[in-house]
Amino acid sequence: MIFDKFRLDNRVAIVTGSASGLGKEMARGLAEAGAHIVVADINLEAAARFAEELMGQGVNALAVQVDVTDEEQIDRMVEKVMAQYGQIDVLINNAGIGARIEIEHMSYQDWQRVMDVNMNSVFLVSKAVGKVMIGQRRGSIINISSISGIIANVPQKHTAYNASKAGVIMITKSMALEWAEYNIRINTIAPGYMKTEMTASDFNENKDSHMVKTWLQMTPMHRPGTPDELQGIALFLASDASSYATGGVFTMDGGYTIL
Repeated sequence: MIFDKFRLDNRVAIVTGSASGLGKEMARGLAEAGAHIVVADINLEAAARFAEELMGQGVNALAVQVDVTDEEQIDRMVEKVMAQYGQIDVLINNAGIGARIEIEHMSYQDWQRVMDVNMNSVFLVSKAVGKVMIGQRRGSIINISSISGIIANVPQKHTAYNASKAGVIMITKSMALEWAEYNIRINTIAPGYMKTEMTASDFNENKDSHMVKTWLQMTPMHRPGTPDELQGIALFLASDASSYATGGVFTMDGGYTIL
């Protein structure tokens, strides 16, 4: 049955940055398909709250505090997950930050922080989890990039963010090539403008600003996406339903990159 291919019963999924926003909703979607969820976030209190919420719904969930730019913390996270579950089947590299700073005013420290959180973390976490998946000879890694890795957005100025997300796309393609022999699939979801906690002020208090009006005018669907709208594509890529998909860039942008 085709629907059986979307089931994740007894599979273990780590979702970074899943105490809120896109990560939280993607984790919720995988949980509904039967996955055990590792809520990995730098904010342990928020991660624990979400894990408790999931457990109250009958989901096997574990909250883990991790700074995705710290290799030692990442290794401890993997050790903790393996001690509890003995396997890792899905990884969603979702943790990320924004930075709307003009290049001429951006410090190297700020630039490096964006690269570390958005791009270098994908390498670090995938490397640690990938070693487990290589041993298992199976796994699905889903990296969250952005349409900002495909096009240069207007009118905001955030070259560092664009560059970091473009890097995620190339890491995805290159890792997919290297690890295909181990039956590890790596894909990336490239969202467009999404209404999350991080962007709520843009779409609420600043909805009449030139910036937001430009975003929506350039989006054929003329609205931002909502976090739950990534659940379907995340489940598809995590499950056996996408067994022949690797190295792919899946845009979820209301049509923005059509233009």
